[in-house]
Amino acid sequence: MSDSPNFRRELTGAFGDPIDENPTQAMIEPAYRSLGLSWRYLTVLVRRDGLADAVRGARAMHWRGFNCTIPHKVAVIEHLDETTPAAAAIGAVNCVTIQNGKLIGENTDGKGFLQALSTIRPASGLRVAILGAGGAARAIGVELALAGASQITIVNRSADRAGELVRNLERKTPVSPRFIKWDAPYAVPREIDVLINATSLGLYPDVDTSLPIDLAAASRDLIVCDVIPNPPRTRLIRDAETAGFRTLDGLGMLINQGAIAIKLWTGLEPDRSVMRSALETIFSAGSTAAEHR
Repeated sequence: MSDSPNFRRELTGAFGDPIDENPTQAMIEPAYRSLGLSWRYLTVLVRRDGLADAVRGARAMHWRGFNCTIPHKVAVIEHLDETTPAAAAIGAVNCVTIQNGKLIGENTDGKGFLQALSTIRPASGLRVAILGAGGAARAIGVELALAGASQITIVNRSADRAGELVRNLERKTPVSPRFIKWDAPYAVPREIDVLINATSLGLYPDVDTSLPIDLAAASRDLIVCDVIPNPPRTRLIRDAETAGFRTLDGLGMLINQGAIAIKLWTGLEPDRSVMRSALETIFSAGSTAAEHR
């Protein structure tokens, strides 16, 4: 007698608001298929006041895990059973694994960014300026500091929020960060090696948003990075390339953090080339993920 077919699919996904233009599903599901898994990855709109219900639902429905994006990376922590040491140091979670009903929070943002940056140069000794002080900035700042960055400057409009990040870096890493209030165009000084946009400025549909920065005095060796994956060629990346700077777009970070999440959920190492190919297909000819919903 043959085994009966199994019509249930293991579920993973992303919770966020906004979330419609998040392209993670487009790379995760092809990676599942290449691993021989019939798992699903759902892109789910979750408002701030619905986060607790969404987390309870994921647990109740035996999801294998989920990602959190804006605005849930910090708020989700109170709904979890535990966090990894890295996520605790960062103070933000973007990846949750559900094991035997227990929710474990991890942060793959900074790790994904470091892997992408390492294709250009290692983090050790770098002098870095980070635009923003939200969840992505927290993760990237901590991981850069632990990887040996010598100087980190936080550039942000809100002094209170930036202060939280600065104090966190001071307590949990060897770096003594600096804060610059972003109430005027930030003139990137010559000493900075890497400039990172960790804000949502430039995210689809606001693709022509210009960041209030001034690159006139920056070193010609400056690396300009953007964490936004949709579109991968943001206004910042395009302008920096036109000005002759090296750039790092958000696709590398997105692919790497997605690969780390898949390994956490499945125990298997995905093929990053499959993930990149899927994203490049979507973003070819200047298209956006929103056009493929």
